[in-house]
Amino acid sequence: MQLTHHYATELADTVSPVRPQSLSDISLRMSNDSLIKQFNLPTEWFTQEGLVEQLFAEQGTLGKHAVAQKYGGHQFGQWNPYLGDGRGLLLGEVTNHSGEQFDLHLKGAGQTPYSRHADGRAVLRSTLREYIGSEALHHLGIPSSRSLCLLTSNERVYRELPEPGAMMIRMAPSHLRFGHFEYYFHSKELVILDKLMDYTLTRHFPDCATQTEPHKALLKAITLRTARMVALWQVHGFVHGVMNTDNMSIHGITFDYGPYAFMEQFKSDAVFNHSDHEGRYAFDRQPGIALWNLNALAYAFSRYMSVDEIKDCLTRFEPAFLAIYRQTMLERIGLDNDAEHEACLNQWLSMLAQNPIDYTQSFRWLADAEPEDQTTGLRDHFVDRNAFDGWWQDYRQRRQSCSHSKDAILARNPAVIARTHSLQKAIEAAEQDDFSVAEQLLLALNTPYQSTNASEPFEQAGENNEAVSLSCSS
Repeated sequence: MQLTHHYATELADTVSPVRPQSLSDISLRMSNDSLIKQFNLPTEWFTQEGLVEQLFAEQGTLGKHAVAQKYGGHQFGQWNPYLGDGRGLLLGEVTNHSGEQFDLHLKGAGQTPYSRHADGRAVLRSTLREYIGSEALHHLGIPSSRSLCLLTSNERVYRELPEPGAMMIRMAPSHLRFGHFEYYFHSKELVILDKLMDYTLTRHFPDCATQTEPHKALLKAITLRTARMVALWQVHGFVHGVMNTDNMSIHGITFDYGPYAFMEQFKSDAVFNHSDHEGRYAFDRQPGIALWNLNALAYAFSRYMSVDEIKDCLTRFEPAFLAIYRQTMLERIGLDNDAEHEACLNQWLSMLAQNPIDYTQSFRWLADAEPEDQTTGLRDHFVDRNAFDGWWQDYRQRRQSCSHSKDAILARNPAVIARTHSLQKAIEAAEQDDFSVAEQLLLALNTPYQSTNASEPFEQAGENNEAVSLSCSS
């Protein structure tokens, strides 16, 4: 394993060297063994003494060349040029056996030039939510950053109330955001924008770099990856919460977890972020916001492409999104990817919206139902039994005509997701220095499509997920 610093050296004009600042009584509490093995990371890094030394000692390998990145972003639709890594530091890059390069990024590392008078810290509550949430999405098959390790501290960090401080190292193909490109375009630092584009093409999109029109190929790739990610969010009822352009990855991975939640009762306009007063980032608005964000990013490409070429890339978003969404949703209910089945799917979703039934469980129950049966116990979850019965007769005939086995359908429908109430139990236990609930939840989420004795406690719906209100503060 070799820790490299390509971003920090090749794009030195875009970063500020900053050493990580330790919290008092820092303690390593969780580490991701599968990622450690995949990237052949030194096992001595992931001991209490080893990690603290590597991060905070004068010659520590992980902290010695750490940098904070500069970028901007559209926050709730408003341009903000004063953003950057305000509490996170890029430690360097590592490469796995397949040649894939990933960043190591320390979150909660203390103040940087971009902290804007904030303390540069993170609290255990939000850090643990990100640690678990990113792993949950990854194992569901939704592209995401990954969690490598989590450290805690007895030192208090002040948000609405004093809370335990924490840090985590996360991994991603890069930490390049839409806001990176926006910032150097809008600030008219075009030489740096050129360098950033060249770096991105060379290091992260080499297939695009060899195309006749590399920038067009790059924008097209980002558009299609983003469409896939958001389609899978919609399939699984995931609400990101803060889709600002500085929280959007060019790799099309779920990034910068804040007030996220999985819907429990299906509600198309679900909002869980208590700061999102107008519902800008509601569940049903996520595809439109993703395209809005891509349009904001596309301005940075106007230096290299014509307006018509940019439009050609962006118009690919909607058909790509709809194709992935339709195929995956029809697979979830055991039907073939055929337009003639869309009405059946839409009626199913309409019935879910009109009844207090859990979104994830309902799909699991439907997958387990027998289409040969004239009636099913699933009808008891619906208030309008006649409407359900009519739908069931149509659905069972369609499902019998398709070739999907029950096992194949169950394999498309998770038994366990990162439910808000499960996360809260893990947080409350961790704040009492008990990480066993978090570890048990992670174990269940590692195989989300399997219902086991270990996962059963985390399969149950919360009492009132619709009323959950989450904070951006971390």
